[in-house]
Amino acid sequence: MNVPDDLRYSSDHEWVRVEGELIRVGITDYAQDALGDVVYVDLPAVGTTAEAGGSFSEVESTKSVSDIYAPVAGEVVEVNTALADAPELLNQDPYGEGWICVIRPSDLASVSSLLDAAAYRALIEE
Repeated sequence: MNVPDDLRYSSDHEWVRVEGELIRVGITDYAQDALGDVVYVDLPAVGTTAEAGGSFSEVESTKSVSDIYAPVAGEVVEVNTALADAPELLNQDPYGEGWICVIRPSDLASVSSLLDAAAYRALIEE
């Protein structure tokens, strides 16, 4: 499984990339692999207030429907509209073109409470 060292991770299998005052969020390679072929992504609306640990999006695959949880609290300021026409981007490039949204965190320091790459690797290897 691909687990980039420069990202932070939630125990619910979302990744976070800090971009200045914002964070970009997606699902991990492990999550997309467990889901199977993604056929639909229900994106959060821009302006949505995400609660840390709360469901704010949904991914439908050939296997199941899974909630996507906000890794930190904040406001959704951008969504990846490309996923509407190409949900398979989550499978093909989960850390690149398959990102889900950008959040303005209520507290940027809360990102540091997420798992680092080593801790996330330990979680998925259990």
